[in-house]
Amino acid sequence: MNKGLIHLYTGEGKGKTTAAMGLALRAAGAGKKVLILQFMKGRDTGELHSIAHIPAIRILRSEKDFGFFSSMSQVDKEALTKIHNRLLDEAVRQVSAGEAELLILDEVTYPVNWGLLDVDKLKDFLKEKPEELELVCTGRDAADFIVDAADYITEMRCIRHPFEKGIPARRGVEF
Repeated sequence: MNKGLIHLYTGEGKGKTTAAMGLALRAAGAGKKVLILQFMKGRDTGELHSIAHIPAIRILRSEKDFGFFSSMSQVDKEALTKIHNRLLDEAVRQVSAGEAELLILDEVTYPVNWGLLDVDKLKDFLKEKPEELELVCTGRDAADFIVDAADYITEMRCIRHPFEKGIPARRGVEF
């Protein structure tokens, strides 16, 4: 049995979720069971359609798109917090049942920083995760407890981005 490590993909640049999806693909190709929990995402994205064709990769996410945090009402924030906590509980249950060898907590830093997740529950999970579980966290501005728990930390740094030239996000590239 191998010891599972904790990865953190963070920083201001593009590629955090993309790197996590690449690791999911690699792990599935090696016969591992992969579970992806996407926080803050409810809209249709390209990776969902590819993942649907790979039985070893399962995804948990909100059925509803709440949009950007800055445009959410208090009612939306409360609803999304309940969804995030329920999804985290389900991910922990599946991991505990041996249904995942790699767990990706995609965009987890945002609900931590914005009060949209039970942080104590996440802290406990990071401390008590099964020894063999490989765990990936993604997002900007990672809280100290996530940084401290990480064995790998990769920081994406934006040097140039098409948005600076007025080019909007493109399906299949940015989402």
